[in-house]
This record gives sequence, structure tokens and C-alpha cells, in this order.
Amino acid sequence: MLKIAWSPDYVLPLPPNHRFPMSKYEVLPQQLLHEGTISESNLFAPEPLGKDLILLTHEEDYWNRLSNQQLSPQEIRRTGFPLTSELVKREIRIANGTRQCSLYALQHGIAMNIAGGTHHAFTNKGEGFCLLNDMAIAANYLLHQKLVSKILVVDLDVHQGNGTAQIFQNDDRVFTFSIHGANNYPLMKEQSDLDIGLKDFTTDNFYINTLDINLKNLIDNVQPEFIFYQSGVDILETDKLGRLSISREGCRQRDRLVLQAAKQNRIPIVVSMGGGYSPDFRDIIEAHANTYRVAQDIFF
Repeated sequence: MLKIAWSPDYVLPLPPNHRFPMSKYEVLPQQLLHEGTISESNLFAPEPLGKDLILLTHEEDYWNRLSNQQLSPQEIRRTGFPLTSELVKREIRIANGTRQCSLYALQHGIAMNIAGGTHHAFTNKGEGFCLLNDMAIAANYLLHQKLVSKILVVDLDVHQGNGTAQIFQNDDRVFTFSIHGANNYPLMKEQSDLDIGLKDFTTDNFYINTLDINLKNLIDNVQPEFIFYQSGVDILETDKLGRLSISREGCRQRDRLVLQAAKQNRIPIVVSMGGGYSPDFRDIIEAHANTYRVAQDIFF
């Protein structure tokens, strides 16, 4: 059974003019339930994550200041969110959702989080709507528990996974792979183990071919025992922040390529949602929903 992390705490009220589409975390599960892609039994509500697991990834000083809402005004501006206790509670539930998904994936081959992909969170700071790095936390948990020894992070959000790259820059147990817009945020990029920066207006064929070749090579050469997949849909041509020209069908093909590779090679995979900022909300929901439809088709 496909297990999917979701909680009402994923949805927080934000100012009406805020560019982060928080409502997608409420609408997406409703859409998937309505169309019959999933049932209530697929969903589980993660508990808050304990401090000990957070500190496997994040510096204690940063976590203490974040959890006590003591970040500086500059640090808060960098995250893009007003800092509240509710936001911190949301972050630790999302992070634990990805950790719990990693255990389900070991059992069932795949699990998914209707949030997460918070790849701009560093060991000691947050930025770009990311405060805790859920994939890094889950990866470090698996390694700490000696459940796996080699992990591949496949980050296909339009923005480079700079926080994830920084966290694992000196850890050869985790290979970080990011395909992103070369001219997009962040302006100053970190160094992943493999970075592919795409030109503005890159289209489907080049994108899919580039992903296909590199993913096959990485699976052969890295030989990962586990994959974390950041499936942001801000690669869409409709995305107001993306600057690429990927169609909705191209985005679906991307998901199928990654999930099929995991299935064929018997590599457990956890999928975190990532970004999506198209002005037409239906583009965001349909592209995200396709990821779940493809997962059900391939694995179940």
C-alpha cells in the first residue's frame, strides 16, 4: 500500500498576498481522494519530530533559536515566512513525515509526503520557505540506524538544493544530484555531487533526455540503496518563478522516469513535494497529483 504523510497542520494561514501557495497542501489530498487515486487508508498523520533526530542534521544553536522563535529579523526574512510557534510545529511534523515515509518505503518500495522537499534549509540556517531539511533529516536517520549505507538524493525542483548540498558536502554516504535552472534562485549556489544547471526556457525533450542519461549513470555508478526524490513542479512553463518551459506532460514523464528507475532497480524511494508557483492553481494541483497517479500505476 502507498503510504502518504499528511496532517492538517501542514496548512497554515498566511497573508493574502503571500506568494507561497499554502492551500495546495489542503486541496491536493482532497483531489486525490475525490478521484479515487487514494483512499483514507493511504494517509497517515506524522507525529512531531524529536530534538535528538533534528540534531543529527541541524546545529543545536540554530534549532534552539528556531524553536524558541529567537531568529534575527534578517534570518526570518531569509525564510520568507513569519516565524511563529505554529510554523515550527508544522516543520517538525513535515520532517517526521519524511522520516516515517523512509521506513514505509523500506517495506513497500515507496512512500510520499504531501509537503517537504525543504532543500534550502542548511545545518545552521533556513531560507526560501525552508526551515528544517526533511530529506536530510530522514537520510541521516537511516544512516544513523544503519538501515542503509548509500543514499542518492534526486532533486528536480527548479531551484538548486543548496541546503542539502551543504549538509552532505563532506559525507560520501549521500550523493546529491540536482537539476535546476542555472539562472534561478539561489544566486550563489552550493556544490552538489552533481549539478546540472539548465538554460532558461529549456523544453521537454532536452530535460527528459538529460535526466534519463544522468540518472541511469548514477544508479550504475553510485549504487544507492535508497533514493530521496524532490519532485517540485516549479519546472512548469506556467510557473511564475521557474523560467523553464516544461509542459505538464513533460513533468509527468519526469516523475515516471524517476519512479520507474527506482522500481526496476528495487531501490526504495521517498517522494517529497517541493515547490510549485503557477498563477493558475489548477496547474499546480494537476502536476502534483500526477506524481501520485504515476506512483500508484508503477508500484501498486
